[in-house]
Amino acid sequence: MRTATAPSPHERLKTRYGDNCAAAPFAWSDVIDHLLDHRSVRKYLPDPVTDAQLHAILAAAQSAPSSSNLHAWSVVAVTDPDLRDRLSQLVGNQPQVSQAPMQLVWLADLSMLHQASREKEQAAQGLDYLEMFLLAALDAALASQNASIAAQSIGLATVYIGGIRNQMDKVAQLLGLPPRVAPVFGMCLGTADPARPTAIKPRPPQSVVLHRNRYDSQAVMPGLQHYDEVMQRFYKSQSMEADSWILRSLNRVATPASLTGRDRLREMLEQLGFPLK
Repeated sequence: MRTATAPSPHERLKTRYGDNCAAAPFAWSDVIDHLLDHRSVRKYLPDPVTDAQLHAILAAAQSAPSSSNLHAWSVVAVTDPDLRDRLSQLVGNQPQVSQAPMQLVWLADLSMLHQASREKEQAAQGLDYLEMFLLAALDAALASQNASIAAQSIGLATVYIGGIRNQMDKVAQLLGLPPRVAPVFGMCLGTADPARPTAIKPRPPQSVVLHRNRYDSQAVMPGLQHYDEVMQRFYKSQSMEADSWILRSLNRVATPASLTGRDRLREMLEQLGFPLK
């Protein structure tokens, strides 16, 4: 239930979209209010994540939808400081990976089905196809988002670490992953440092992502230009370099080198036992 001091729906929407976007009426609930309060946190207290918290978060993760009820994902909870330091180096020296008391490494995991096929002496040729890796990666993403929402609901904070894919093969070796298991992203988990508060980052207007019946390409660029202006104001408010979000994003995809090692993704996945037919 919302408290008297909680932001109003209008204030939540204004923060999330960067200006007064609520011209149309919005349905509302405590769940929506909770979701719009999400923020990525990169500064953590050393307080450990308890087993009770972890098990509750995992139960929420396992309550996410799973394609064909295959549950083709798993997760490694890394609390060892040395392992976290080594992970931090592999993901581009991101300090929050070392600082957060727990790093959840989410896995696309086909090894369970492979083991079951051997145990039952049944064929499992479908595991060699791109569809099954995609299914496993999507299942991991759905589960992790449930986990992030659950963590926030019990007073913890998270931030996703896509840099896990920079050197996916070395992360797999570090964590002792068997064949047909790939680390697809990480997630810092812990208590946010109240002395280093994190702002809510604006999102593009709904006209960029919502299409009705058919894709409307003409609506995209006007919405992105508007978002670019919103983000420049946000950067200034956070004492960040106030350049263009569009140019920042294009720099991120300009060359293979811009992918920070992930241009080798197919090669690394094949090494990890995913033929990707």
